[in-house]
Amino acid sequence: MSIGFGLERLGLLTLKWPRIAAAIVLAFSALCIFGLFRFEIDSDLLRLYRGTGAEYERYMRLSESFETFENDVYLFVESDDLTDPAVIEELRYLGLELEVNPFAAGTLSPFSLRQPTEDGASVPAVPEGMETRAEVEAALTQLRETDPIMRNLIFADNSGMVMIFFPDPDKLAAEGERAMIASLQDLVSFYETDDISLHLTGPPVWKQELLNAAKGDQWIFMVVGLVLGFITALLSFRTFWGALIATLTPAVSAFWLMGTVTLLFGAFTFLTNIVSVLVLVIAFAESMYFCLYWLRMSQEGIEPRAALQRTVERVSPACALTTLTTIIAFATLTLAPGQGLQEFAISGAIGMCVAFIALATVLPLTLLLALKLGYKLRKPPSVALTAPIPMARRLARVMPRKIAFASVGIAILLLIPHFSLEPRFAFQHFLPSNSESLAISSEIDEGVGGVSPIYVRVPLSGTSATMTDADYERLQTAHRIAERFFGKGKVISAASFDQYTDKGFSREEVFEAIGDFLRARLVSGDGSQALVTGFSPTSENAEQTEALVADLRAGLDAAGLRDAEITGFRVLSAFASTEMIGTLQMSLGLAVVLSIVLIGVAFRSWKMALIAIVPNSLPILFTEFVLYSSGIHLQFTTVISLTIAFGIAVDDTIHFLAHYARARERGETIGGAVDTTLDRVGPALIATTLILVVGCSVLIVSVLPQVAMFGMLSVITLLAALVGDIIVLPAIIIGGSRLFAPRRELSHEEVTSS
Repeated sequence: MSIGFGLERLGLLTLKWPRIAAAIVLAFSALCIFGLFRFEIDSDLLRLYRGTGAEYERYMRLSESFETFENDVYLFVESDDLTDPAVIEELRYLGLELEVNPFAAGTLSPFSLRQPTEDGASVPAVPEGMETRAEVEAALTQLRETDPIMRNLIFADNSGMVMIFFPDPDKLAAEGERAMIASLQDLVSFYETDDISLHLTGPPVWKQELLNAAKGDQWIFMVVGLVLGFITALLSFRTFWGALIATLTPAVSAFWLMGTVTLLFGAFTFLTNIVSVLVLVIAFAESMYFCLYWLRMSQEGIEPRAALQRTVERVSPACALTTLTTIIAFATLTLAPGQGLQEFAISGAIGMCVAFIALATVLPLTLLLALKLGYKLRKPPSVALTAPIPMARRLARVMPRKIAFASVGIAILLLIPHFSLEPRFAFQHFLPSNSESLAISSEIDEGVGGVSPIYVRVPLSGTSATMTDADYERLQTAHRIAERFFGKGKVISAASFDQYTDKGFSREEVFEAIGDFLRARLVSGDGSQALVTGFSPTSENAEQTEALVADLRAGLDAAGLRDAEITGFRVLSAFASTEMIGTLQMSLGLAVVLSIVLIGVAFRSWKMALIAIVPNSLPILFTEFVLYSSGIHLQFTTVISLTIAFGIAVDDTIHFLAHYARARERGETIGGAVDTTLDRVGPALIATTLILVVGCSVLIVSVLPQVAMFGMLSVITLLAALVGDIIVLPAIIIGGSRLFAPRRELSHEEVTSS
């Protein structure tokens, strides 16, 4: 059995029956085209956390019992003339149009709020027909000071206000968030003037920004990635047709992946969006390596078709092994909970499978067709690919033991930052760096306290739809505790209307005045639960949210409300993300161990596994040092990028060791085998790393911070891996020659250098 566990036979079967292989390739491509007609990107961040455990289940129980503020659209109103009677009446009309919008289930604003009257009716909280600025200012100030809800909607200096739009879930499900936001934007543009500035924000707007950014990234990544890959191949081969041949297989691999993932999962996410680029660049690297090897065989005088046969026999096993190690890297990510990560891991594993299948079928078929059309690749590779090799050989020969010991010592020292890294998460990292709605949310944070809700669900006796006195007292207690941590006026619940009940109005009259849609956010339909909602700043990170929840939990427990639950998307994302990042860190360690073991099994040599440890650990440890020293620490994509970059980086090590093992089998000395491998494999490793770095660099331009971070860390890891493969790996092999071969096989030169 070969180091590729026999998977290279797929390439040999392609050469034996090219027409049958071509028919299968075309049929699968047609299936992928069908999948691409359904291509879309899902911006629902809840998909990332689905199935993560107790926090997710707690959040879903909340969603089943209450209408929450999680899907609301916030309309931020700014005006230097807010107290102008004409301006306030114009905004009243805007509030009325919001209420009758086809997507509206209701609204919450100074104009939608009504106050109960002594005769059992209700009147607008902001009086109609005011004629002077003083009247308007007095009305807004009184409303803000006497109504707790309005404290979270009207700015203290009367320079702005917030209107909350509650979407109709049925209408939203039928027509989608994009249509709703477009409708609201049309309305906003109609009312926006020199005196009134209007901005939309909130979760639906954030998701649309994420969706638009992800869609834009997808096409930029694919087009720019292919163009840059082609240019890199052109510089390497110095011929247009050679570069085109090397580019076709990666393009097909990415196309197959997009079609397959769409057929399986129905949509891409902002995470699986990255996979298509990874598959593209990995397929580019393997295609370049394959073509460079075939070129060298042809230039050594072997007939081109025979050279193709030999390339499949010699390169495909190593490519199969590299595919398996990268699949392992993706597979370890499944240890972390959450549907989003599961889909990312499965998509990555599928991507590696289709990339290898394309390499074993599409590339040989392309080369066969090119040869049939008379194509000849005469030019040698660019000198830029061979320039670093003499220096690498010299270092490996002159001071192998020094380099080997230094590498081991550095790896041990870098374990300090490795174990010092901590999970870090902030919700805003999910959103585009140029997010206008996130900037507006920050302004709302500063003005009235925030648009990120955190909920306390308080169980009640459920004996009355308007609550018994005992239940109301429990709710008041929870409300006061929440205000202690969120701030006065930053909490909404059915206990927010004491100013009316103190005046003698019954709770039933108050509930009647506020309307059914707001009541559904305060008390469950059966009266068995009440909801206390605190609004926190959007800018809070996971650590701050966790501390707030811990303090709130302690306060509720001390008050005897141990059965109250604290939840919300902000709470879910903070706790689940921290746990998921910690699990991903463990999966990285597992990926390293399993890949090293697989190398040992494939080569049937524990020594080969031992050789591979330091050169492949150093790039990861070095990148972790960068994360630690820069204060970035561990985020979602930082851990994922380390895991996947390791899976990619180990590919070059496998190609190096595969050629080295063949050289040793031919009877070459350890030093001679290293020299031969550096001469023949080194340029291909440089070319493939260049392709990988160029491809991953495309990710850095993403407006999504997590994707850009993924690209940056991948580039750092891959460059460090190249140094490990052409300098550290040869030095370890030569410097450790006493360990890696019996003494009787060592030449005088090798004994001396060791």
